[in-house]
Amino acid sequence: MKKILYIEGDGVGPELIAHAKSAVDSLAKVEWVRGEAGFATFQKTGSPLPQETIDSAKKCDAILFCAVTSPPNILNYKSAIVALRKELDLYANLRPFVSLPNVPVPYSALNFAIVRENTEGMYSGLEKREGDAAYATRVITKKGSERIVRFAFEYARKKKFQKVTIVHKANVLRISDGFFLELARNVAKEFPEIGCEDAIVDSVAMRLVKNPQEFQVIVTTNLFGDILSDEASALIGGLGVAPSANYGDKYALFEPVHGSAPKYTNMDVVNPTGMLLSTAMMLEHIGEKKAADKLSSAVKKCYELGIKTKDVGGSAKTSEMVEKIISLF
Repeated sequence: MKKILYIEGDGVGPELIAHAKSAVDSLAKVEWVRGEAGFATFQKTGSPLPQETIDSAKKCDAILFCAVTSPPNILNYKSAIVALRKELDLYANLRPFVSLPNVPVPYSALNFAIVRENTEGMYSGLEKREGDAAYATRVITKKGSERIVRFAFEYARKKKFQKVTIVHKANVLRISDGFFLELARNVAKEFPEIGCEDAIVDSVAMRLVKNPQEFQVIVTTNLFGDILSDEASALIGGLGVAPSANYGDKYALFEPVHGSAPKYTNMDVVNPTGMLLSTAMMLEHIGEKKAADKLSSAVKKCYELGIKTKDVGGSAKTSEMVEKIISLF
């Protein structure tokens, strides 16, 4: 039986994790292991990511994570999810964007993905203050660049996408992004059957608004991927519907794109879609493909029936939507 570490996190995290566990338990047999991380954990233990949680993660087959609060003004406080990604070397952040029925957005039938480098770039953690100036070091390595681009092309091959777009800012960041682009183009040669283009990040931001159907797989560095994927979520209904996965060579973590939304804690109003679709990705990863497909199909059917939360034009409570989805298995 597969072991799943679940981390509730902060805000709406416990509520959504509980719903995700109920869905999984209706579809497959897994062993649940509880782990702690986030701001509430920091207040209780003095650490946002206890070593015990890291150790548990390394003993499990997958990690199901909701969201954590990361206050910007606490000395020596570090984001639990960023730290966990680095501890487990979860270098590939995958965010698929697939249109849902009956969602009031300008585009329909979108199906593309953003692959974001997850461990270096502007999120290297190398920052300092010196007098009236602050500095952040952007780290781009050969290993980090090659493996994330290779992951993107392998994902495109697996999902039968025909094109990968390499996103950069090499016209300004000539050394760091120039290096990334050079390495990315070399990796692309290993996949001659898949089309490849490269594009400057600001032009891609515009194209996502004007013609998102042009894209199939986008691969880019950490900060650019973070921003573009939040923009892309708006094309399918917002942060509440967007799932994601974090992959490394040994471990994998699955989480919705949205944050902890503390103002909605225990109000039964948040959209469970991102959490449940992330859970479906987790089920596929642990070999429960049929269960994953059932969950994804039930979410889609729920939207077809018009049962959805307020953020996407509906009136259902979180619990009502989840109950309907489970009834459709």
